[in-house]
Amino acid sequence: MQMIRVRTRMALSACAMLYRSSISGPVRLMTTDTQSVAAKLSSSGLLRSQALIGGKWVDAYDGKTIKVHNPATGEVITDVPCMGGRETNDAISSAYDAFSSWSKLTAAERSRYLRKWYDLIMAHKEELGQLMTLEQGKPLKEAIGEVSYGAGFIEFSAEEGKRIYGDIIPSPLADRRLFVLKQPVGVVGAITPWNFPLAMITRKVGPALACGCTVVIKPSELTPLTALAAAELSIQAGIPPGVVNVVMGNAPDIGDTLLASPQVRKITFTGSTKVGKKLMEGAAATVKKVSLELGGNAPCIIFDDADLEVALKGALATKFRNTGQTCVCANRILVQEGIYDKFANAFAKAVQNMKVGDGFTEGVEQGPLINEAAVQKVESFVEEATSKGAKVLVGGKRHSLGMTFYEPTVVTGVNSEMLLAKEEVFGPVAPLLKFKTDEEAIQMANDTNAGLAAYIFSTNIKRAWRVTEALEYGIVGVNEGLVSTEVAPFGGVKQSGLGREGSKYGMDEYLEMKYVCLGSMS
Repeated sequence: MQMIRVRTRMALSACAMLYRSSISGPVRLMTTDTQSVAAKLSSSGLLRSQALIGGKWVDAYDGKTIKVHNPATGEVITDVPCMGGRETNDAISSAYDAFSSWSKLTAAERSRYLRKWYDLIMAHKEELGQLMTLEQGKPLKEAIGEVSYGAGFIEFSAEEGKRIYGDIIPSPLADRRLFVLKQPVGVVGAITPWNFPLAMITRKVGPALACGCTVVIKPSELTPLTALAAAELSIQAGIPPGVVNVVMGNAPDIGDTLLASPQVRKITFTGSTKVGKKLMEGAAATVKKVSLELGGNAPCIIFDDADLEVALKGALATKFRNTGQTCVCANRILVQEGIYDKFANAFAKAVQNMKVGDGFTEGVEQGPLINEAAVQKVESFVEEATSKGAKVLVGGKRHSLGMTFYEPTVVTGVNSEMLLAKEEVFGPVAPLLKFKTDEEAIQMANDTNAGLAAYIFSTNIKRAWRVTEALEYGIVGVNEGLVSTEVAPFGGVKQSGLGREGSKYGMDEYLEMKYVCLGSMS
């Protein structure tokens, strides 16, 4: 079998290249502020710098490491193992061995472990938020909010795991009894991104564990520390060795190993559509179950009957959350011509007042982008749009703070042929497009291969329902820009993925159905 190489860049096949691609310029030593935060986290036992395999903290077998940086300053926080296939195989074996006992626990017993894990996460939400800001850059208030949001998936799963019901089917034959059982799928490989270092893990691992599965987690090499801290708390919660494993390092090798192993029965992934397609292709060789939460190109439609204040608040929230680095960010803001100029001016004024800076600074609303490559992508999209006639109302360049900070930006005169409208910018840039009719707005919104999230702002309930039903998206927010919650199904259509996360529907992703026909017994 020819292995499918899971890559985000063709050159990223060695740990040295992983390290080199994560920073730009000389390595910076930690300042006193960064040192004090890191020291506090270390003393709490949450700053882990080893992987977790079979309940033991381990280094890479060849001793190789990757440096983890603070994107706001470029400073090195710590080194973590740069692992590959050998370590991943051991993690899979550990999860496979643990599955036999974990899956046999009652749902109530697993629930108690998960509830304890949830309690510990919430008890340490300040430290986890600090760690997240340190390695990912988002403002501390937002990071702590993610901790609570992420913990919610553990709590919900602990409760919902006790409500996984089978079924009894009326038999067409008098001497038969027909049953449906739901059982855990097995070992799960969970591959998670850097933009939500905790929540993207808990919304996969929570339901997996509640259903009786065991997991091998591969967090992003850019933000592994939050994942390791969460794993440490899972140990403190008493979750048995091997149930939760964490490996990181050479993404192609780790991905190939997870795909090739017949002991891994499911892959769950959040990330780019390009990598998701490769994972789907690779999973076919062993016919694994696959859940994919992939890229988006979310339209935010502002109708001329919208409440302007509500629309402004919602558009700002959905566009600039996490500095625009989310898959459900409003990538295109479609504004009806009757309100276009008024909305653009008010929106630009609000964006201009946003405070940009280090996430630990009080009042900061926008942190840095994750790395230099992200900044260059944003720059190229804005330059392409302006070269074709678009106009920058606010921002449009790197921030004076330097590093990977970029000014919150509003661009008008954008059309559907520009990159800003066709692809995810994944940064703090809001392109405004003008439309005339409802039908035109729907056509513009659906003119993409993506179908994750969309937003509508209108005070006309008939219009809101009509447009909602016409939009080809898995999630629609009506007069609301923040739609994510553990109690609702999260996922997309078209090339934005397969399956759902969160809610009772997300539990089914980690279960297999078994039909039992019971014949007459003497």
